[in-house]
Amino acid sequence: MTSAAFGGAAEPGWEAVEAAFRGNFERGEETGASVAVYHRGRPVVHLWGGSFDGTERPYDDSTLQLVFSTTKGITAIAVAICVQRGLLSYDAPVAQYWPEFAAKGKGEATVAQLLSHQCGLFSVQGDITLAEALDWPTITARLADTEPEWPIGSTHGYHALTYGWLAGEVVRRVDPQHRGIGRFVAEEIVGPTGTELYIGLPEALEPRVAPITGSPLAQDNVDMDPAVKAMIEQFMGPNTRGGRALSLNGAFSVDGAFNRRDVHAAEIPAANGITNSISLARIYASTFAEVDGVRLLDPAVLERARTTVTPDNEPDACLIMPTTFGMGFMTHGPFTPYAGPGSYGHPGAGGSVAFAQPERELSFAYVMNQPASNLANDARAQHLVDAVTTIIDAK
Repeated sequence: MTSAAFGGAAEPGWEAVEAAFRGNFERGEETGASVAVYHRGRPVVHLWGGSFDGTERPYDDSTLQLVFSTTKGITAIAVAICVQRGLLSYDAPVAQYWPEFAAKGKGEATVAQLLSHQCGLFSVQGDITLAEALDWPTITARLADTEPEWPIGSTHGYHALTYGWLAGEVVRRVDPQHRGIGRFVAEEIVGPTGTELYIGLPEALEPRVAPITGSPLAQDNVDMDPAVKAMIEQFMGPNTRGGRALSLNGAFSVDGAFNRRDVHAAEIPAANGITNSISLARIYASTFAEVDGVRLLDPAVLERARTTVTPDNEPDACLIMPTTFGMGFMTHGPFTPYAGPGSYGHPGAGGSVAFAQPERELSFAYVMNQPASNLANDARAQHLVDAVTTIIDAK
């Protein structure tokens, strides 16, 4: 890549982040990407570079990017806003707000258990088509009528797709206007923060969305490390819990599903957020401090939301490796190191990530169109995070 392929800026003192960003391209690890950092309520880094789609079209500051499960953190913020307004309690039964959810022995399941992936609802039972999954009333009704795959609260397992519909339906039920999650996020998070993020993309914006140039965890990737490929086949095959969770029993196994217009247009609040790095970093900065007069979450609500509730080192029942969850956020842990203790946010399959760490007055976001073969802890993002924390700690 030449310097002409890059744009944006890092403030004086933050040049090491730009060096790390360019380094990812120089090693051939990127097609197009962007990174943004807020520190003490201000944007100090916003960089972009590379190709929009593998052609000469540049990846620039107008580019929008689908960020897979990084979307889950935004949904967690939406739920926290409802808690903050007294519309919802983390400790109340889900069925208090969504009576149909009580079916199949789920009447005592709490909102906290739902948000921390403890309800055993990582997929539906039986066959489901992609069209059915994209229809909100259909998928939420199917989930309400699904029997948990383990005793609720006995363990946790990653609800890769279902988390968003479950949490989003709770928001819809308690919101006085009964807004869908896409509209709720637009009006209560995106609007106040002056950012750009969509859960349900307007068709007119489709040309700005950089296509995903490969498939996260694609087992036919000839360049994949054989050991990684073997692990994926063992733990993420189509009949495993992990495979079922990530594909919704195969509904999302359609090649290139997340580049499709109908998938972009739907509300999949666990996986189809479309945004950019500067918006994600600004939103997260606004969760713990005022940014241009806007703060999204009160300290007490934020502290509850970012506190890990899953047992330390407990293997994830879907992903096998240990994962750590608060109230919808993935918290600091071996699977999601972020910037260290106190960090909360969410990664997305293939590399994207957004998080905050109030202890360093930091928020960070990285998005890209070339996925790596991972669900979290992407090496490209971690190079950038390490550069950021080194700079802050030296100040």
